[in-house]
Amino acid sequence: MTFDPAHAFRLDGQVCIVTGAGRGIGRAVAEGALRSGARVHLFDRDAATLAETAAAIGGTAHPVDVADEGALTGAVERVFAAEGRIDALVNNAGTALRRPSIDLTLEEWQGVIDLNLTAVFLAARAAARHMLAAKRGAIVNIASIMGLSGGGLYPNISYQASKGGVVNLTRALAVEWAPDVRVNAVAPTWVRTGFIAPLLARPDLIARIEAMTPMGRLAEPDEIVGAVLFLLSPAAAMVTGHTLPVDGGFLAQ
Repeated sequence: MTFDPAHAFRLDGQVCIVTGAGRGIGRAVAEGALRSGARVHLFDRDAATLAETAAAIGGTAHPVDVADEGALTGAVERVFAAEGRIDALVNNAGTALRRPSIDLTLEEWQGVIDLNLTAVFLAARAAARHMLAAKRGAIVNIASIMGLSGGGLYPNISYQASKGGVVNLTRALAVEWAPDVRVNAVAPTWVRTGFIAPLLARPDLIARIEAMTPMGRLAEPDEIVGAVLFLLSPAAAMVTGHTLPVDGGFLAQ
């Protein structure tokens, strides 16, 4: 055995960036990484919420719009300048516009693609420049079960297309950057956060989602954290190019 199982799942001393860290899954992942021993840098475009989160859980706040290439690259470079290394990146920032495809404007489509897919590439590229130079690093992209499924419960075309792109971007970067940088994704089901507040306001729709999920319920933010930390950790040293659904069995049917 080449690692100690008691410590292989920890991130002690690693420098980790989490995007969309102000709330929801991003906040839960950032807190989990901190508790696992990482030095965590929180990126989010909502400066006020980000400041509140950093005060509550720790970490270093960086108010930044990750869809802005210049601002994002500058923030990554500030992390490297402060820490001298970047070991881990979690690409979590995202958005959705749940409306019929025929009513979706090009501007609205592009806005979702810019944040959900292009920003994932930009952040991965900016962090990987340092990871490749150091010959070590791990990236986890937050995809979605909608990147592996056509959905059907309600129209959400730009989100589904962007998350499908994240799945294949993950594969492609994993192959290109191996063996030095591992790139994986986690594909959550519906998670009880503000991100799906409009859906939570519809008990009929939530009941249908729960009926379609073998485990019979939505996920909580903390239930996504373990999968992300595993893929970042030395315990996943031979895992790359993989998308891990955390979905209560939704995709198994």
